[in-house]
Amino acid sequence: MLRTPQFLDRPRTWAGRTSRVVRAHPLVTVVVGVVVVTLVVLLARAWVTRGGDLDEALRLAPAEATRVSFTDWEGIRESVGADLDADSSPEEVHEMIDEAYTNDLTATSVLPDASGLLQQHFGWSPATLDWELYTQSTEGALTMAHLEDMDADHLVEQLTSMGFAAPEDDPADGGVWDGTLVPFGSFTDSGVDSQITPQITYIAFLPERDLILASDGRRYLSDQVEALGEDDLHEPMTAAADRLDDPLSAFVYDGDFTCSEIGLGGASSADQDQADGLVDAAGDINPVAGFAIAAEPSGGVRVAMSFEDHDQARTNADTRAKLAVGPAPGQGGTFDERFKLGKVAADDEVVTMQLQPKNDSAVLSDLANGPLLFATC
Repeated sequence: MLRTPQFLDRPRTWAGRTSRVVRAHPLVTVVVGVVVVTLVVLLARAWVTRGGDLDEALRLAPAEATRVSFTDWEGIRESVGADLDADSSPEEVHEMIDEAYTNDLTATSVLPDASGLLQQHFGWSPATLDWELYTQSTEGALTMAHLEDMDADHLVEQLTSMGFAAPEDDPADGGVWDGTLVPFGSFTDSGVDSQITPQITYIAFLPERDLILASDGRRYLSDQVEALGEDDLHEPMTAAADRLDDPLSAFVYDGDFTCSEIGLGGASSADQDQADGLVDAAGDINPVAGFAIAAEPSGGVRVAMSFEDHDQARTNADTRAKLAVGPAPGQGGTFDERFKLGKVAADDEVVTMQLQPKNDSAVLSDLANGPLLFATC
């Protein structure tokens, strides 16, 4: 059975003129060419270092994952104006978390409730992480975090001082640390109320990748350390995720999870009857193969749904756009109370929808947890 964490329950021309042709001196042309090439290289490097985090994280996700959530902590800190580092206090970290929560940017993470303890005792937290990826499958759950310029020796010292049992393998290179006997209740974080999450009961470091891996299952974590990045995530999931650009927070689901967890199967009979009528009026629909929804730095929310082929995508772009502006059975009220629907487009096998939240509505967390009419099967 798929494990579901507590954070899911949380309720963001020049015309008309004749001009002389001026021929550039060869040296000028060369210089300009060098400048252009240099600019292209710099832009490419910027894309690799900032903006490609989701792609990088998904390439490392377990192939069997059916639900993935991504949190760009560096981008979130920038978006809320939080200048934090390893020396920041737990109170400062919680202030950042509260601001990000208000902006509907933390629903994708399993770390907010434990952020004070992490900052003070673990040597890493949302104040210092670059990004976090949380994955679920029928096999287990995995938390993966990227910490640039990781000081593995310092992290080992932190876990040792807390009482984590050291691994038999190299403790700084993928060995699994056991925290089942750590008395977390005895640790304080300057009066800030923090709760440890089971998802960091077992921890492993991969310094050569600047990665921290954690789980509530020891064997599952050990297996993932060994198999990291060997196989690709389900292609329909990556097809949808590829259309998210550079999100601050994102959920990515496979088709089965979309249908079972955020479809209308669990809604009341009355809501299902209303939904059936709305679907009949909208037109043909096809099963979703992959679903993604993301909070963008601009404040907008983007939805991407992958289908079997382009013909299905074109059909569903029309019908699902109709479903996304009317009543919201299972959620109450209407969608247009929550957001303004922008451009809806079909590109190859993927449909994208641009949503602009209204009245500070928590659109990302609201629509990622269903029941959701326009994600129905």
